[in-house]
Amino acid sequence: MPKVFLSPSTQEWNEYVGGGNEEQYMNLIADRMEPYLRSSGIAFVRNDPDRNVAGAIADSNAGYFDVHLALHSNAAPESLAGKLRGIDIYYSPYDKYSETLAVITANNFMSIYPLPDKVTSRPTTTLGEVTQTKAPAILCEIGYHDNEEDANWIRNNLTTIAINLVQSLCDYFGIPLIEAGPVFRGTVVTDGSGLNIRSFPSVQGQIIGSIPNGGIVTVYSRTNGWDVVSYQGIIGYASSEFIVI
Repeated sequence: MPKVFLSPSTQEWNEYVGGGNEEQYMNLIADRMEPYLRSSGIAFVRNDPDRNVAGAIADSNAGYFDVHLALHSNAAPESLAGKLRGIDIYYSPYDKYSETLAVITANNFMSIYPLPDKVTSRPTTTLGEVTQTKAPAILCEIGYHDNEEDANWIRNNLTTIAINLVQSLCDYFGIPLIEAGPVFRGTVVTDGSGLNIRSFPSVQGQIIGSIPNGGIVTVYSRTNGWDVVSYQGIIGYASSEFIVI
């Protein structure tokens, strides 16, 4: 299954026009991403809010992740304070996967941001969360928090932004975005054999685990004959035909 290191900003000192701060709002977006990540079959780990950027990079590199996703909002230079708007998605020019994800993410943001012509993907050789991670990484600067219109757009669209980011990850991984809903407990019912857990909702998907007949699983979503399940720490897809909710 795809696995993402989710790294919302830890910069509580970056205050928003009208109240709140960058750490607060980026974590609210990450909170809203979680149920959609689970329902879509994307495993994730979040950064430690008490650690700095170097700590987030170290924690990401200590594990195996398919993507490192950093969430931030921007601020203009003092001479232009409050005057700039836009979304910038930063990627490594030396990593084609980073660039691909950045382009997907920017294109999807164009569909929800009120000024689509101000959404861009940009190469960077200086941002550590993009250039120093083992996993392909992007850093999203989601609007300018010193601009009243952008700050209010972020506040009023937290869930929309979260779903859009998960959609971009799903597009990148080639899996469907599945609407988040109630989480259920299911029982595997087969002819006695184990039920395969797969990395992709297809019989061609790699087998990453097995659930015995009678096994109890957590079911995050069900669509097109496949359930996103969790069993003994393994998250993946299993055939809905053999799981009784």
